[in-house]
Amino acid sequence: MGCVCGHGKESYEKYLEPLREILACYSPEQASLIPILQEAQEQYGYLPKDILGEIADSLQMSLAKVYGVVTFYTQFHLEPRGKNVVRVCTGTACHVRGAAEVLKAIEDELGVESGGTTEDLEFTLETVACIGACGLAPVIMINDDTHGRLSPDKVAAILDSYREKQAGAVPEHGAVAATAV
Repeated sequence: MGCVCGHGKESYEKYLEPLREILACYSPEQASLIPILQEAQEQYGYLPKDILGEIADSLQMSLAKVYGVVTFYTQFHLEPRGKNVVRVCTGTACHVRGAAEVLKAIEDELGVESGGTTEDLEFTLETVACIGACGLAPVIMINDDTHGRLSPDKVAAILDSYREKQAGAVPEHGAVAATAV
């Protein structure tokens, strides 16, 4: 099989090196499948088809069975995802306080709909049933950071801070940002 980057066997082998290291840490049995998938996704950012094939071969499973597991669990992704995952809460409290308008502002700012990833792989946009910060509604999470009491006009500045983050300015990991009412 050729490398996904379009290069030869040597490049493909280098591409597989991280997966081979992951596989070496587990016994080659079906019970190892989910932790192997989790580590492979952490390494590659998603689960490319060729990686799934290698995992299936290593565990002596069919690709269809591995694919079935990947598509069953929402934690696994078959398409590349953005460096920043934006989750918009659509739960009851957020819904009544304007989550739909916040989501629309994010979609407009990023140029993608919910479920999409920007072409530059900077952002993936998702909706979730509840973030669990109802007192801050409407709420979004970007990676591990919670942003609450939002309005559509605050969206651009928040997203810009993550664009700048790639250039160096980083909010604290897991920080909570709530704008005063």
